[in-house]
Amino acid sequence: MEKKYTYTDYPLARNGINLHLDCVSLEGESPAKSILLVHGVTYSTFQFDLDYKDYSFVRFLARQGYAVWRLDIAGFGKSGAVPDGYMPDSEYAAEDINAAVDKIIGVTGQSRIDLLGWSWGTVTTSRFAAKHPEKLNKLVLYAPILCGLGEQNVTEPFHKTDWADSLEDFQRDENGDFDFNTVEPELLWLKAAQSWRYDGHGSPNGGRRDICVDSTKILIGLEKIQTPTLVICGDRDWYLDMKLVYASPDKLPLGSRLEVISGAAHAMMLEKPYHNAFQNKVAAFLD
Repeated sequence: MEKKYTYTDYPLARNGINLHLDCVSLEGESPAKSILLVHGVTYSTFQFDLDYKDYSFVRFLARQGYAVWRLDIAGFGKSGAVPDGYMPDSEYAAEDINAAVDKIIGVTGQSRIDLLGWSWGTVTTSRFAAKHPEKLNKLVLYAPILCGLGEQNVTEPFHKTDWADSLEDFQRDENGDFDFNTVEPELLWLKAAQSWRYDGHGSPNGGRRDICVDSTKILIGLEKIQTPTLVICGDRDWYLDMKLVYASPDKLPLGSRLEVISGAAHAMMLEKPYHNAFQNKVAAFLD
């Protein structure tokens, strides 16, 4: 029998801005464990739940017995607009995460939850984790932006969305065309359509200004994290400094793990050859 899922919104506001926080679980179940998913710098958390074949990471986790929570940082997705796009920087986003975690703990009665950040979301979740280890069981840093991506002039407070942005994380072949050995065409176009639906208005640039700095600047203080942490990425992720990635377990607490998936890139949770491995490795670490 096909699984059915329950989607529930939970009103949340911080700093006078309404934040979109929702929870997904299997219909009729009351999960005893929760995980919060946090998005990157351009698009909101819809990406974790693209309803195509078995690609939805949200529904995968729900089948593992989780209440799967998703937060849109202020100015992103379904969350309220911000007056200044530079305001939701990495530190600000970490406080949005804190507010969401407190809400989850209050709703569920659980004293600790699991937390996963993707891309810029690894910067924001790691900063939250360093401040509030008492609220976490385990942390997952998916495609971690450990250092600056290179200096760029971020001169506008808001990022204007376009089609190229929505698909930039997918791998290309030698001709510069989308590599349909790694991404299914239907999923590619679904991602683009959903990007316009949820983030077509654009997104704040505070986080982009934080990470578009010199590559010598460390963005994630791994040594400050006290929570067992999974660092997971693909070895073809062009945003990452793989030397720092391979050195990361030495700076993390006991119980931490590094998983590098050969051939995968930044959007490996949506890549045909790699999304199942990604799902299973995350689940194995959290179990």
